Amino acid sequence: PAPSLAANNNMDNDETSAPHPFCNLPGDPSMILTTNVDLGDKKMEIMKAISKAITEHTGKPESYVAVSINDKADVIFGGSDAPTALACMYSIGAIALESNGAITKSVTDLLGDFGIDEKRIYINFFDMPRANVGWSRRTFAG
Repeated sequence: PAPSLAANNNMDNDETSAPHPFCNLPGDPSMILTTNVDLGDKKMEIMKAISKAITEHTGKPESYVAVSINDKADVIFGGSDAPTALACMYSIGAIALESNGAITKSVTDLLGDFGIDEKRIYINFFDMPRANVGWSRRTFAG
């Protein structure tokens, strides 16, 4: 049978090699937010504010933070197309009760100015294994 990739998850290094420097990097906090509201010319301002909130509440450097907003999307919540937002945040570590709550508050406050009620916003938080986050032709596991 063919050799299993699971037996050697990095075909470029033998078992005695030191871990790749990526293994020590802080990793990827990223948020993808979708809303049925038109954020207009404030969209970039909101993305930058979310990026800063993620940095502040996770302790991760902003140089690793990515934010994407899809506005004017077809979204319903509770069977209604009233203003709503859904988001997913992914991070290698830094997913915890305190930081999740602080980020949720920051995002909710930002979206409130656009008529999105706090009860119509879901943010799901995902703690990602380093091996499941790719960047710069590798994963953060090396």
